[in-house]
Amino acid sequence: MNFSIQPILENEDFKLIPLNENDFERLYKVASDPKVWEQHPNKERYKREVFENFFKGALESKGAFLVMDKSNGEVLGCTRFYDFDEENSSILIGYTFYGTDFWGKNVNPQVKKLMLNYIFQYVETVIFHVGKENIRSQVAMERLGAEKVGEEEIAYFGELPKINVVYEIRKENW
Repeated sequence: MNFSIQPILENEDFKLIPLNENDFERLYKVASDPKVWEQHPNKERYKREVFENFFKGALESKGAFLVMDKSNGEVLGCTRFYDFDEENSSILIGYTFYGTDFWGKNVNPQVKKLMLNYIFQYVETVIFHVGKENIRSQVAMERLGAEKVGEEEIAYFGELPKINVVYEIRKENW
């Protein structure tokens, strides 16, 4: 791999910075709302001890970002690159969540465009795993132009496997 999966990415409105251990409290403040997780495979992630596991996995991935509003420095959520596959020229984007105050405000499409524009310099395919019951995120994937390619049982870091819908975007279609 001759590129970073954790660069600083930004546009006019948002900045993605590498997640570090000092970000826990700021990010947990956003994640502690049960509504954030109501369609997610792990609906308990709003609980501190459950979120601690998520956060540990994010740090260990070495591809996680804190998503921030550039105008005021507010933490909006988190996302990450993970599972780079050099042989198949692919990477995954996921583990994304935003506080409910930021839903429907064009945050996710702008953040995903930043990530996709960057990573398509290095890979041919980006894959997304979305919880089977997470209709909100499935709609977001389709609006982004991702193609549904199947379903797969996915083992989240330190959690039991869950059925996910698999989406992909190929570089030539971006």
